[in-house]
Amino acid sequence: MRIFNREPALWLGLVAIAVKLLAAFGMDVSADQQAVINAFAAALVGLILAFVAHDAIGAAVLGFAQTVLALAIGFGLDWSAEQQAVVLATAAAVVAMWERTQITAPAPAVAVGPVRSV
Repeated sequence: MRIFNREPALWLGLVAIAVKLLAAFGMDVSADQQAVINAFAAALVGLILAFVAHDAIGAAVLGFAQTVLALAIGFGLDWSAEQQAVVLATAAAVVAMWERTQITAPAPAVAVGPVRSV
């Protein structure tokens, strides 16, 4: 995405300032919620940059999933630690299944010939 160019930190700074500005002028968010919103923005930018660069997108997707869950919990989602773990494990399994189709082995598979009886 051309909008990010080489300045993702600048965009993240803008999001952080915008959240603080909104909070100062009436948006009802706590300091913890502001931190979670900024973490969400950082994860989103990381995901976009990984997608654009075609580099380690699986890790970025998992990081983004963790951040979305943290954002939801920061805003009142009432899930147990076990429920959170199951959701994140499912996300990891989905990413692993997708990555499996995207990776090529560096060496070809060894051909196995027919078994000869003696």
